[in-house]
Amino acid sequence: MDFDPNSAAAPGSGIYGLPHKEKDAAVVFLPVPWEATVSYHSGTAKGPKAILEASAQLDLYDPDVESPYRAGMFMLKESAEVARMAKKARRLAQAAVKAGGGEASPRAAKEVDALGARLNDWVREESGRLLDAGKIVGLVGGDHSTPYGAIVAAAERHPGMGVLHFDAHLDMRDAYQGFRWSHASILRNVIDGAPGLGRVVQVGIRDYCGEELEYVRARGEQVRVHFDAELARARFAGKPWAKTAEEIVAALPEEVWVTFDIDGLDPRFCPGTGTPVPGGLDYLEAVFLLGALARSGRRIVGFDLNEVAPGPQGEWDANVAMRLLYKLSAFALATQGRASFR
Repeated sequence: MDFDPNSAAAPGSGIYGLPHKEKDAAVVFLPVPWEATVSYHSGTAKGPKAILEASAQLDLYDPDVESPYRAGMFMLKESAEVARMAKKARRLAQAAVKAGGGEASPRAAKEVDALGARLNDWVREESGRLLDAGKIVGLVGGDHSTPYGAIVAAAERHPGMGVLHFDAHLDMRDAYQGFRWSHASILRNVIDGAPGLGRVVQVGIRDYCGEELEYVRARGEQVRVHFDAELARARFAGKPWAKTAEEIVAALPEEVWVTFDIDGLDPRFCPGTGTPVPGGLDYLEAVFLLGALARSGRRIVGFDLNEVAPGPQGEWDANVAMRLLYKLSAFALATQGRASFR
């Protein structure tokens, strides 16, 4: 294939300016422009398109993984069916919240949940199709409810798989504002619904309610939470981040799905995200942790990136996100022997 990785992205080229198609790409990005139940700022449905457009600015050289782009990366087109469902679900959810929440509008909440279940089925089927074709799935949201079906599909194919979860929030509510498939419930839904799931390790958590904490404690050793305040105290006391990263990774099983809510980062890297919270990881801390996971001998079986919302500040959110997506892809490829560490 005649492709110069040192040149500017050609007009009409794919994500990161790459020439690949689905059939010859090892990593396939599944865009899911869905934000039915977002509870603060909206805009995450525009995340996949914004990431795709910003990706043309990436230089393909990676300091950790040798030429990861050579394995092939491709982003699918956004589904018109999903877009129609998303529009309807968002309209219904907004009306229900305005009326006092799903509890006050049970009929609307039921419709929103039914549409969410349909989305889950679609994501599960698409992800399963790609996984069975030997692809690495990288789901791109949308709000953080979107990867449920992909994580379930991966868990079905990788019994005992663990989850490494980057987020400002626990996302362990039974339901939020009366909606079962809320972005605030994704990890609880995964734990309750993904077959044979291994340990869930959460990083950067700094905003949660008592109900969530009780649920986490009830799960015992299945869930391990690294609260942001605890991570900060360790840094302030002089503990090297390399040591902390090693401890975080050590709790994970041999196969891992990475679910990354962009608000797990310090908000200066994602000011447009729907529910920003002060604190969080530095971008390079997150990349270092992902690298520690990859170099540990564990296998990244898939990943998702969510809650990216382009805002009035311009392309900054999408710029950060597309670079993080490339790092996730590079590390996943290296753990599967489809690229090499430098």
